[in-house]
This record gives sequence, structure tokens and C-alpha cells, in this order.
Amino acid sequence: MDEVTSQERRVEGPVHFLGVGGAGVSGALRIARAAGVEVSGADLASTRFSALLEDEGVSVSYGSHTLPEGTRLLVRSAAVPETDPTCQAATARGVEVLKYAQFLGRISPAGRTLAVAGTHGKTTVSWMLYHALRGIALELNGPKPGALIGGVCQREETNAIAPEGGGSFAVEACEYDRSFLQLDPRGAIITNLEADHLDYYGTIEAIEGAFSRFVDRVEDDGLLVLGPEVSEVVEVSAGCEVWRMGKEFRVELLGERQGRFRFRVCGPKWATPEVSLQVAGEFNVENAALAIALAVGLAARGDKADAAAAAAGAARGIMEFQGVERRFELWGEEDDVLVYHDYAHHPTEVRVTLETARRVLPGRELHVLFQPHQHSRTARFLGDFVESLRGADRVVIADVYGARAHIDSESAGAEELVRRLGLAGVEAVAGGSLGGSVQATVERLQAGSGLLVLGAGDVDGVREELLERLAVRSALIS
Repeated sequence: MDEVTSQERRVEGPVHFLGVGGAGVSGALRIARAAGVEVSGADLASTRFSALLEDEGVSVSYGSHTLPEGTRLLVRSAAVPETDPTCQAATARGVEVLKYAQFLGRISPAGRTLAVAGTHGKTTVSWMLYHALRGIALELNGPKPGALIGGVCQREETNAIAPEGGGSFAVEACEYDRSFLQLDPRGAIITNLEADHLDYYGTIEAIEGAFSRFVDRVEDDGLLVLGPEVSEVVEVSAGCEVWRMGKEFRVELLGERQGRFRFRVCGPKWATPEVSLQVAGEFNVENAALAIALAVGLAARGDKADAAAAAAGAARGIMEFQGVERRFELWGEEDDVLVYHDYAHHPTEVRVTLETARRVLPGRELHVLFQPHQHSRTARFLGDFVESLRGADRVVIADVYGARAHIDSESAGAEELVRRLGLAGVEAVAGGSLGGSVQATVERLQAGSGLLVLGAGDVDGVREELLERLAVRSALIS
């Protein structure tokens, strides 16, 4: 990072990070390190993210450890409680302790931070925004943007990129625990807004209230871009200019081939050339349009020539986007079975992922291995999950990934979901553990089928076992 803003100068090292095995905290460490801050990290066990940090020369401790001498700031993941011994040791020594969301607010540069919020699509739209910003920077010969996002970009193979001096900074703004209220962005996107995280918020009205407070934090001379169905209750709280899809800007569909779309985005006095997405799904057209609108809207305020150049640059940048890991990610093909994985864990996400799979895999029998995420979400959306999974030919439900189970006020498991699916006429079985669920999936998976592995928990860990079982079966048959 060539230039450090006044906000970023408030971060003085050494800084110790707890939870570097996760995408968010590991990314924050990278951004701080790029700014010249001395850093170290810790987690309970090694993960892909922490191992990469070690490869880059970062000191990482595992399991029980002591707070490094000289630490001036401790940053903890939301999963690390204040009662953690390292946090308590820091407090006893007078070391400031910040949650990840607070630290994100501190390192996000004033006047250059662009935040992406919403119930669905945040990670994908954030990376699309980065690509659009980079395309504009190349077109207008400006500083390269940066990003800190809760998922790995397949093209960049990272979760965090430090911006050049003066470059924009795209961040994923999470609504859980009202984390996004730590940000004061120049511009923002709200993709959509549905009932979720009800274990924390309780009601949709409380969620709308939090989003209203978020949009009020956008700088007055900034820009807020909204998906077509975002509540007007949220919009009226904005003090900045607001663009809504279908109103201030719109999408023109130009064609489709096996789920991949061609389109244009038209805004106030500008329009992109034709955009051809490398990622499947009509929902990704909307995602891309939101990213393009914010990037172009801020790059060329009131200048028609710059707007045309920015629109062209944003379009080229978006067309370089190859997707995000765990978002309709092709795992491989074995025994003539195409296997995709998606992070989908809300009924709406599950439904659109199945719809996309039907377009991408026409004529194939479609199987699903689904790991529900949280007992409370499973209970609250039981009927919605049944409706969203109706598009599958067969479903295996793994045991629920019980994140935040200690605060769940209501609960449902795999058996309840399987029973309800059966009553709805959907062939479904409870697979139990992930290993058992893989076995139950493979035993009925015919050559020529498609398989979706869905869930936001640790179901992504079955990739090797699943593909290996299919490969062994293929070898035995041949």
C-alpha cells in the first residue's frame, strides 16, 4: 500500500490476530501487513488461510499460546469470545482488543471505501465490484483498487488485495451482529434484503432498521446502489444519491447459452458495451449490474466522456471475473457425473442455485447433498427449504452444521427436513455425518447425472472423498 490515510495511521503495530484460519481475519492481517504494520496470528488449528500466511512469512501460533510481547493491538474473530485467555491477557496488560468488524472500520480508508451489503450475493458482488473498479482504473489510468472480502476470488486466488495509493477499497459488509455499522463508506450496494440471522435480529423490522442505519453512514456526496426489491424503508434513510435497479439504471438481456448471459447495463447518460459473463446464473447478471453501477457512478460524476470510458472499463473488468470459490464452483467430473459446490444456505440461495444448475446441466438428473447451516435457520425456514429443494430429483440431507447452536432459541435437524421433503413428494434421505452423507449420495448417483453439494459449513471438506469415490467406482465398472 503506497499511501496510508489518516484513518490507517491509527493502526500501530505490533498487531496480533486471533482467528487467522478464517477468510475475514486472515484478509485483515494481509491488509495491515501491506501497510507496513508488524503482525502475528493465531488459531486453534491450521487451515488453508493460516497456512498461506505462514508461507508468506507471518508468525502463526496454534492452540493454546501466549500474547506476543510488545503487542499493541489484539484483533479477534467474532467466533473468539471476550473470555478467551489471550483476550483476557491483553485486557490485563492494557492492550486494546477489537473485533474483526471494528478493525475493518479502522483500516478502511476514508473517502475510498465501497461496501457491499445484503442478505445474498455479498461476496460475489464485492469481487465483481473489485473487477469493475480495476477495469476502470486501467481505462482511466488511475490507481489500482484493493479488496477485503469473505471469500477467495478464483482469478486472484486470494481474499484480500491492498489498494495502491488513492485506489478504491471494496469490502464485504456483513449485517450479522450489526458489523457493517463500523463502516463509513463513500459508496455502498445493498443487493437484497430478506429475513435471515433471526437468531440475532428477531424480526425483519429489526433487520430493516439496521440496514437503514447502514445507508445513513454512506458519505453525503457518495452513492447508494440498490437491488430492485430492497425495501423503500431502507432507501429513505440515505443522505446521498440513490440509484435503484430498474429505475436509475437498468439491464438489457441480449442472450443466454447454458446459463451464461450476455447483457448491457444502461445508466444516467452512459451504457456499457455488451458484457458476456464467465459465471452462470441470471442472478449474476443482477450482481454484475449492481457492481457496474456503483463503480461507474462514482468514477464519472457528471462527466459524459469519463462516464463512457468508465462504463467500457467496468464492462471489460467484469468479463474477467471467473467466480468465487464455493459459489457454483465446478469441483470436477468423474464417472460422467458433473459435481458443483455452492455456499447456499438460505432457501432463496438454494432455489436459485438449483435453477442455475438446470440451465447449466440440461437433461441431466440432478442430485443434491445439502448440509443445513444452524438448527435455528433450519427450523424457521423448514417449509421454505422444502420448496427450494423441490427442483432436485434426489436429496441427501447431512447433519446440521451447528454454528452458534448455543444461542439457538428453536431447533430442527436433518430428520425433520427429510420427513417434510418426503411429504412433499421429494425423494430424500438423512445421510448423518458428512462421510455417511457422501456414501448415501454416491450409491444412487448414476453416470450422466449432476450433483450439487450445498451448504455454508464444512461440507466443502468432502470434495476429495466424493470425487475419489466416483473415480474408483468408474474404474471398477470399466
